[in-house]
Amino acid sequence: MYFAVPAERIEGERRVALVPDGVKQLVGLGHKVGVQAGAGLPSGALDEEYAAAGGEVVAEAEDLYGRADAVVKVRAPDADELHLLRSGVVLVALLAPLAAPELADQLGGLGAVAFSLDAVPRIARAQSMDVLSSMSNVGGYRAALAGAVQCGRFFPLMMTAAGTIPPAKVLIIGAGVAGLQAIATAKRLGAVVQAFDTREATRQQVESLGASFLTLPLPAGGAEGAGGYARRLASEEEALERELLADPVRQADVVITTALVPGMRAPVLITAEMVAAMHPGAVIVDMAAEAGGNTAVTVPGQQAVVNGVVIDGTLNWPSAMPQASSRLFSRNVVTFLRHLLDSGLAEGTVTDSTDEIVRGTLITHGGHVVHAATLERLAARTGGR
Repeated sequence: MYFAVPAERIEGERRVALVPDGVKQLVGLGHKVGVQAGAGLPSGALDEEYAAAGGEVVAEAEDLYGRADAVVKVRAPDADELHLLRSGVVLVALLAPLAAPELADQLGGLGAVAFSLDAVPRIARAQSMDVLSSMSNVGGYRAALAGAVQCGRFFPLMMTAAGTIPPAKVLIIGAGVAGLQAIATAKRLGAVVQAFDTREATRQQVESLGASFLTLPLPAGGAEGAGGYARRLASEEEALERELLADPVRQADVVITTALVPGMRAPVLITAEMVAAMHPGAVIVDMAAEAGGNTAVTVPGQQAVVNGVVIDGTLNWPSAMPQASSRLFSRNVVTFLRHLLDSGLAEGTVTDSTDEIVRGTLITHGGHVVHAATLERLAARTGGR
């Protein structure tokens, strides 16, 4: 197959889907790989390195798409790229089908065989393909550093000739992959860390990293949803959650929020009143900004200051560390592509659609949307039409 790696077009996206080592692996398997000129430059990968790995450097995106049996991207194609996709081409990217089911519908109409990397099932044999976990690790680390930089005090205990300065108090809301990495990083920097999660099952992981654990008493059934993700809480549960968090948020020097429910708006866990109760100079790093934010005052893509409190709504934290994130993304993608090839992937066809990984990530095939959850979301958006 001919795998095409175009340059990312979304503003601020600095990652690349395949680094030269990933290209080398695919070429070693007998495939051809074309990379758009300059695609890897924001992540530190030069065209010469791709050529040395056996890839073909192609100047224009139109030429690259014209040769492609499969297109491998980080983010979903934009409107111009959609026009370049020919029927039967395989597309592998972060398509966010639950958040953007209309795009999936477009891809189906174009005849693309589309796989979404953010739909990789959370099962043991898919861990090495789990792009979301890899990117969450990068994001959690980078968000903790951002909190430390923007905070007006030291993270660790400092003993100086002028006196002793106590450590910063950091509160992490959400103990998924991003939250756990933020906890570990804040602890390494010397802060006193407290973490909150609705899932009691995360307690052991939080405490093993040296943080204290806050939990929320919930009815039978708990707060864990499909795939180990947090489920959306009922309104009265969210109110109880905010009540529990009010005092820890007020006392914190840095709050890092990571609470997300796949395909839905992020839950608002910090109200404007809670922000007003924080001390001036405190920082909130809202990692859920891309899904609307975990605070009532988050401005996605911007840094806001409310009553002297900084609310960082930066989008796409992994892109802030493009070398590390591209390397991890590429490893995940190569593993995923090898699995697809072993499952009988060829141009325009999928032989083994019964495999859990193939079935879970296959969004469109045969001119239609075939992903059950995406079809449900489409029906909800169109009123069943």
